[in-house]
Amino acid sequence: MHPVVLFCTAALGCLLFLLGLAVSVLRFRSRIGSGPAPERSAPLNRVIRAHANTAEFAPFLAVLFLYFGWRGPSDTALWLIVAATTCRFLLVIGLIAWPSMGKPNPARFVGALGTYIFGAALSVLVLTGV
Repeated sequence: MHPVVLFCTAALGCLLFLLGLAVSVLRFRSRIGSGPAPERSAPLNRVIRAHANTAEFAPFLAVLFLYFGWRGPSDTALWLIVAATTCRFLLVIGLIAWPSMGKPNPARFVGALGTYIFGAALSVLVLTGV
C-alpha cells in the first residue's frame, strides 16, 4: 500500500474522530446534551456542521483512496488524493475558524469545491481504470 494513500486515509479518519470528540467536549461545556446551540454561529454549531460534513464525505473518499492504494496509484491518482484530503481540511477550517457560517469565506469555498472536483475526478479514474 502506498504510504501517501495510507497517510491521507488516516488523516481523514483522525479528522472525523477528533471532530466527534470536539462535539462531545463542546456539548459537555455548554451543557447541551442534544441538538444545536441556540445561537446559529455558536462554536458548538460550527463544530457539529464540520463533523457532519466530514462524516458525509470522508468515508467514501477513504474507500476511493484505499482502492487506488491497493491497485498501485498513478501519479495522477496520488495528486488527486492529496488534493482531496487538503480540501477536506480547508473546509473544516472554513467552518470553524470564521465567526459565522452564514457568510462565505475562501477556505470553505475552496474546500467544498475541491472536494467535489477531486472526489469526482477520482471516481472517473475508477471508471476508466487509470
